[in-house]
Amino acid sequence: MSNLLPDNPSVVSRLAPTPSGYLHLGNAVNFVLTWLLTRRAGGTLHLRIDDLDRARLRPAYLDNIFRVIDWLGIDFDQGPSGPDDFLRHQSQLLHLPEYNRVLRRLTLVPGLVQASQRTRTNGTEAAVALETPGAAWRAHVPPTTRILFPDAWQGETSVPLGALMPDFVIRKKDGVAAYQVASVVDDLRLGTNLIVRGLDLQASTAAQLWLAGQLSETAAFNASRIQFFHHPLLTDAAGQKLSKSQQLPLDAGVLASTGGRTAVFAAVAQLLKLPAEAAATLPTLQQAFTAVKLPLPSL
Repeated sequence: MSNLLPDNPSVVSRLAPTPSGYLHLGNAVNFVLTWLLTRRAGGTLHLRIDDLDRARLRPAYLDNIFRVIDWLGIDFDQGPSGPDDFLRHQSQLLHLPEYNRVLRRLTLVPGLVQASQRTRTNGTEAAVALETPGAAWRAHVPPTTRILFPDAWQGETSVPLGALMPDFVIRKKDGVAAYQVASVVDDLRLGTNLIVRGLDLQASTAAQLWLAGQLSETAAFNASRIQFFHHPLLTDAAGQKLSKSQQLPLDAGVLASTGGRTAVFAAVAQLLKLPAEAAATLPTLQQAFTAVKLPLPSL
């Protein structure tokens, strides 16, 4: 456990949903976990909405983010007051110049960035020049690359990035920065030093740490300054992780789930190994969590 928690008002964290579907139980659990950790430290919580995937963005999905936050009873300190405020003043589209500056700098690192384009003949990806219209830019990761970092939930972590993500996308075919670049730039702009993610994003964390280390201007995104919590994933009856595209009802997500907010609080209590009665309300959950000595047992 690093010295970021507990009782450290310099802690800065964020909720970072994407408006690509209705938020499911797993999203809500991540929100509450992030809120609990940030509030316990007396830190600052941002709402940072990742909206670069414009093809899947729907007004109803964007509105759902704010509805779920209100429904859970959690709050945030910095961020948009609603969908319109977000689109006008805080959309990621407003930060495209920042992402593009980092992308251009990355292309100057020898052997790092490669471009590819799907061929019309057989549908495979072929290497092309970086300036080719419609080409995706990928970061080439050496095969033996392994990223080591302390995970406050999982313990010391070693990710074989070269095997898992050997050539991940940093600029999409539409010419817009991809998630790995935008997330690093956004977190640096916000001063984020506490990141709470699902365990399925541990490889993405490794990719971002590795990518940020390629440039002096992004090097501050590192595991000595940022504390990572990668929590276990919630699964359905078949043992599959929950996703926006699978959860029913598709037209409402967690807001229409059986059990309501109590189901969310119960899932959080189970992950944190808190007594079942702690899940009665958000205040009882927060009180039980505050009484737990960090680092948490078995985390």
